[in-house]
Amino acid sequence: MITDVAGVQVGHHERVGDGWATGTTVVLVPEGTVGAVDQRGGAPGTRETDLLKPENLVQHVNAVCLSGGSAYGLAAADGVMRWLAERSRGVPVGSRPHEVVPIVPSAVLFDIPVNDWGNRPDASFGYAACEAAGPRVAEGTVGAGAGAVAGSLKGGVGSASEVVGEVTVGALAVVNAYGETVRLDSGVPYAAEEAIDEGFGVPPWPGRPGRVTPRKASGLNTVIGVVAVNAGLSKAQARRLAVAGQDGIARAVRPAHSMFDGDTVFALATPGEPVTGPAELDALCAAAARVFERAMVRGVLSATSAGGVPAYRDAWPD
Repeated sequence: MITDVAGVQVGHHERVGDGWATGTTVVLVPEGTVGAVDQRGGAPGTRETDLLKPENLVQHVNAVCLSGGSAYGLAAADGVMRWLAERSRGVPVGSRPHEVVPIVPSAVLFDIPVNDWGNRPDASFGYAACEAAGPRVAEGTVGAGAGAVAGSLKGGVGSASEVVGEVTVGALAVVNAYGETVRLDSGVPYAAEEAIDEGFGVPPWPGRPGRVTPRKASGLNTVIGVVAVNAGLSKAQARRLAVAGQDGIARAVRPAHSMFDGDTVFALATPGEPVTGPAELDALCAAAARVFERAMVRGVLSATSAGGVPAYRDAWPD
């Protein structure tokens, strides 16, 4: 789980049922955490991402907010900022402790088709997700994954981690992809090897068509997520992690990074020993791709049906 990285906490808040299938996921990090981002695809929905560029002033972030609701869902970050401000966490801009501006980079996914019009996350979702944050990461149809759709199947939230030397590399993915994540003629995930490693099954996979009808894509989608490490990285080094996280998307979805996706991966480096050599950084980047790929598999296989979209477990119940 991404919370295997010391100091990282995750919270979800969602509404599912009665015309709702949407939510917000917040990743809270300790003081001094460096942030970066990599965005691909033609339909992004983001907030506070330009400040993560290496050449810009702000060096540290306080949280990342991931939400449903398309551009409307960016309002959830207001609640995250309020929660952090109440605790005097942010960039100091005045002489008194509470005079801070919390730094909360955010990204949203398009889940409007599975909700009644007007049902979308607002600031209260972000605040509630912060209140719920802790070391346990719920997966599947929760938080920002409540209304997520992965091709023809229900998408969701997944998380994974691994250790490289003395560094823990963790990922959290919200899978709402335009492309398919599994072969509909067999039930085998495109990232099948990673799914097996995660304990979701052993060969043979179902090997037959499931109870699922290929869906016509909604036209606007997105995979969003976070890669985190407990290592001292610069903003430029952290961005390399975010770039590598996008490789995990490319392995798990076909097609990936389409004009209809806004695929966005944040990288978070909590305080730790500096990474100085390119070989050490490269090893962390390779792990970032693997854990993001595994997190995506977990998100799809953990999901339960919502908004009339079948889950993997419905299509291949055995």
